[in-house]
Amino acid sequence: MAALGITVALLVWMATLMLISVWKQIYSSWKLPPGPFPLPIIGNLLQLDFKNVPKSLTKLAERYGPVFTLYLGSQRTVVLHGYKAVKEVLLDYKNDFSGRGEIYAFEAHKEKGITFNNGPSWKDTRRLSLSILRDYGMGKLANEERIQREVPFLMEAFRKTQGQPFDPTFVLGYAPCNVISDILFRKRFDYTDQTGLRIQKLFNENFHLLSTSWLQLYNIFPSYMRYLPGNHRKVIKNVYEIKSYTAARVKEHEESLDPNCPRDFTDSLLLEMRKERYTKEPWFTFDNIAATVADLFFAGTETTSTTLRYGLLILMKYPEIEEKLHEEIDRVIGPSRIPAIKDRLEMPYMDAVVHEIQRFIDLLPSNLPHEAIQDTMFRGYVIPKGTVMVPTLDSLLFDNQEFPDPEKFKPEHFLNESGKFKYSDYFKAFSAGKRVCVGEGLARMELFLFLSAILQHFNLKPLVDPKDIDLSPITIGFAKIPPRYKLCVIPRSGV
Repeated sequence: MAALGITVALLVWMATLMLISVWKQIYSSWKLPPGPFPLPIIGNLLQLDFKNVPKSLTKLAERYGPVFTLYLGSQRTVVLHGYKAVKEVLLDYKNDFSGRGEIYAFEAHKEKGITFNNGPSWKDTRRLSLSILRDYGMGKLANEERIQREVPFLMEAFRKTQGQPFDPTFVLGYAPCNVISDILFRKRFDYTDQTGLRIQKLFNENFHLLSTSWLQLYNIFPSYMRYLPGNHRKVIKNVYEIKSYTAARVKEHEESLDPNCPRDFTDSLLLEMRKERYTKEPWFTFDNIAATVADLFFAGTETTSTTLRYGLLILMKYPEIEEKLHEEIDRVIGPSRIPAIKDRLEMPYMDAVVHEIQRFIDLLPSNLPHEAIQDTMFRGYVIPKGTVMVPTLDSLLFDNQEFPDPEKFKPEHFLNESGKFKYSDYFKAFSAGKRVCVGEGLARMELFLFLSAILQHFNLKPLVDPKDIDLSPITIGFAKIPPRYKLCVIPRSGV
């Protein structure tokens, strides 16, 4: 009887805890946007397909509207869907929602760096980094020259394939890797350099694994899953290895630093650290510099590399589009001159194709998570401090009013009736507001110049019939990851 009494007491106790938990969820959601009823512990996970969370969010938006609440485990999350809601959060309420929702696999960057930093230092770190990057030509002439210097090396690497099938992943990757490496370290890697290859593999593996179901679950239940075996351990290990590499480069710079002659971004950041106004700042540390450099290195390499790789696959699927690009390149640039940014004004079709590639691949469909830094009244709802905000970029890029037939690849989405380039305010591939991608200008340049140079010199040859090429991403999560493939690049006659 005593044992039965204890059992009943335990059951009552557990039932009471569950009821309290449910009540707290209901109570706290009274002033929140509408959304599906959350279960204790797991929240609304049953409403999500972890193989395609962005699609699940679109379906929920159809039911609950453009602003709705989800619970990812116990984490209160507000999702923004559609142009008006996303623009309001990113621009009109840019200060209120400027925090960064935590991505637990990047624990090495916690409250450090730019991208994943949600600590008190992120604004100052970002502001200082942007100031230094402007001095080194982010989006200006200096970066155009950097990219143009890299073009012959990329073309030579392509020629060395001698028309044979090859995986373009890391051949393409060296180009943006070398551009950002020159900015950060005044260094470039040969296309056979094993250190450069190792760094690219770490970037590439993390980008893919972060998009898997396991890592998405890990970001919801880090405390429970931390000690389990799984790919979260690999990502965490990779992040620490990348940061160790950048820390070593920063240390080398510190030991050879000439205050009168800063060589690159890293030198400039180290010199700032010595200034009196920063010496007393607790956030301005060597570790923060290493994390900042690692953030820029990862973002400046992998996103552009993946976009270029996806872009070549798309062009092989649509050879008629590739042919139009060849004609425009031949007419404006000719066979030998290295492409320049000024050419973009006379190459509306290439400009449209570059934008359509970014729109169509929808690289970061749910954006990086934001966070409310204070209690905020938004559209009549109260968004409590600490709420994760998800401004979905795919809801803009696939808006069927702005981009008719959004599931189809159509450069005409960015061309007017006269064939001139047409800007769309729905194009927010780099996000917007306080957390907009710091390398947007550089990435835009790289995509235009590298793609123009490749098509200036080569025809793309798929290994299968173009109609059999599958453009579907192999993984959808943090990012949309393109399928691995091989191709042949055939030198164009007379080039």
